[in-house]
Amino acid sequence: MTTMTDSSVREFKMPDVGEGLTEAEILKWYVQPGDTVTDGQVVCEVETAKAAVELPIPYDGVVRELHFPEGTTVDVGTSIIAVAVGDGAAAAAEPVQEAVAEEPKPEGRQPVLVGYGVSTSSTKRRPRKGAEAPAAAQTPTAAIQAELNGHGPAAPAAPAAPAAPAAPVTGDRPLAKPPVRKLAKDLGVDLATVVPSGPDGIITREDVHAAVAAPEPAQAAAPRSEPAAPAASPSAPTSYDTTRETRIPVKGVRKATAAAMVGSAFTAPHVTEFVTVDVTRTMKLVEELKQDKEYTGLRVNPLLLIAKALLVAIKRNPDINASWDEAAQEIVVKHYVNLGIAAATPRGLIVPNIKDAHAQTLPQLAGSLGELVSTAREGKTSPAAMQGGTVTITNVGVFGVDTGTPILNPGESAILAVGAIKLQPWVHKGKVKPRQVTTLALSFDHRLVDGELGSKVLADVAAVLEQPKRLISWA
Repeated sequence: MTTMTDSSVREFKMPDVGEGLTEAEILKWYVQPGDTVTDGQVVCEVETAKAAVELPIPYDGVVRELHFPEGTTVDVGTSIIAVAVGDGAAAAAEPVQEAVAEEPKPEGRQPVLVGYGVSTSSTKRRPRKGAEAPAAAQTPTAAIQAELNGHGPAAPAAPAAPAAPAAPVTGDRPLAKPPVRKLAKDLGVDLATVVPSGPDGIITREDVHAAVAAPEPAQAAAPRSEPAAPAASPSAPTSYDTTRETRIPVKGVRKATAAAMVGSAFTAPHVTEFVTVDVTRTMKLVEELKQDKEYTGLRVNPLLLIAKALLVAIKRNPDINASWDEAAQEIVVKHYVNLGIAAATPRGLIVPNIKDAHAQTLPQLAGSLGELVSTAREGKTSPAAMQGGTVTITNVGVFGVDTGTPILNPGESAILAVGAIKLQPWVHKGKVKPRQVTTLALSFDHRLVDGELGSKVLADVAAVLEQPKRLISWA
């Protein structure tokens, strides 16, 4: 076997794919040891606190080692893949392939709980749901499920294992990953009594469940003078039932969203105002635009006209488009509108924004909205697309909800919630008639937006939706 020098191996480190990120989770590897890679080839997909991103390798060579498996969260700046380059590439190809086939154990390798090999970086392994596969990697689902987050399948019951000797330990501590240790603690299982089945003597979740399911040693017979203890009721649980709950790790987009919402809620004093409006004419205009040749192939729906109505209202009330600079104690009024659109994805809520939406015509805005939605559904929204927003629209009406009290996107002064559009009895021209009606809710930062300004903006949006011809006269 040819020995390669360190100079022939390049280490590709986890990059900062977004502003200020500190870590990312490896979702999927597209290469394996022994594969040939070229400059610019995508080698893996990672999820940051902002989005899922594909990482290209910056040089040609042969993959020598993947330092971390799928599902591992790795700090920015930590090497994730080693590639043999130059003269070392040819020497690496055959030996690496043999190593993959024979899976030899490197000399001096110490058992570790996370990743491959001993690493000094801080990494966290994603807890897996259900039974762990011995070798097959789990592929993340990329399809949107009707814009709602589903629940994963319940973990299958682990087969019972026969009683066996205690687990091997390193010193006085059995080998087990942190999630497995927590599971054992919840179930009241002593890891020192569990037989490991994982590599290098590591205890798995199945081993813990098997220990719970294993029959207890027979007790010595009680003297005849003492009554036998009553049998436990079959329906009464004797231990914590893990099949009745599902634990979902808070990480990636969900973790970032939660932190941002908590920060926003306890930093900016929120005020929310509501208005119910007849949007019958807007709905008719939507149907007319769908037949217009200028909009062929574009996404035309009520959200398009609601977005345009908000842009018109901001033009008439520019002070609403601002942010609060705490350090400088200044209000920063923006002379551009980066319009955020909240989108529900399997990885959580994200808010990409349309850059300079104020300068776009209605057909251009329709094209931007269509591109934004399709990109979000494919899970390809870039971190840059979610930065720099000034105001946001959240359409809770698609879920059949009448309205809500939205929390501001951090750094923004206002967010408009759009409720479901429903046919309701409405007084129109002095008579009660069935009309298309919706409720709008505008939340704003009361430090820089007072009640008068917030009310004017909401009233202008409602007025445009009630009489869409105002789009022409007010634009």
